[in-house]
Amino acid sequence: MTSLPSDAVLLPIDMQCGFDLAPWPKRWNTAYDQNGLALLDAWLAKNRPLIHVRHDSVEEGSTLRPEHPGNAHRPGFVPLPSEALMTKSVNAAFIGTDLDLRLRRLGADTLVVFGISTDMCVSTTIRVRANTGFKMILVEDASDCFELPNGKGGTIPARAIHDAHIATLRVEFARVMTTAEVLAAL
Repeated sequence: MTSLPSDAVLLPIDMQCGFDLAPWPKRWNTAYDQNGLALLDAWLAKNRPLIHVRHDSVEEGSTLRPEHPGNAHRPGFVPLPSEALMTKSVNAAFIGTDLDLRLRRLGADTLVVFGISTDMCVSTTIRVRANTGFKMILVEDASDCFELPNGKGGTIPARAIHDAHIATLRVEFARVMTTAEVLAAL
C-alpha cells in the first residue's frame, strides 16, 4: 500500500486512564501512547476523519465506569470539539452503537485501528468489521495489552499475547502496519 485511501477513518479504541489503575495487570508497550499521539497529530494535520471510541463500563467497580476518573481519556487523546466520540459498553465497537451508520455516512470502507487492548476490544472490533467487508488496518505498535493468567497458576506475558493476536489478525482480518508505515502512507 503506497498510500491510505483518503476516506480511511482513524479509530483510537479505549485510550483511557483507567487502564493504569488496579486491578488491571501489567502491560508491555511503553511506546503505545507516543505512537498513538503521532497518528492523531498526523491525521489531524491532513484533516482526515477520525472517531474516538471510549469504553463506558456497566460493570460495578470498573475503572472505566462513566462516573469513575479512570473513564477519562489518556493525556493527549481527549477528543477535540470538532472530533467524533462514540461510546460502547462491550468489546466490539460495532455492537449496540451507531458506529456503522457513522462510517457509512462518511463513505468510508477502510479503518485504521489502534488502542487498548490488542486481544480484547481492538481485536474484537477488527474481527467484527472485517467480517462485514471493511478493509481493516491494525497499527501494531500503537496498541497494547495485559498479561493474563494461563489457567494453570502461571502468567502469559503481555507481549506474547499481543504477538499472538497480531499474527491471527494478520492472517485473515487486517493488514498490520507500524506507526511509521502508516505515517509514510498518509
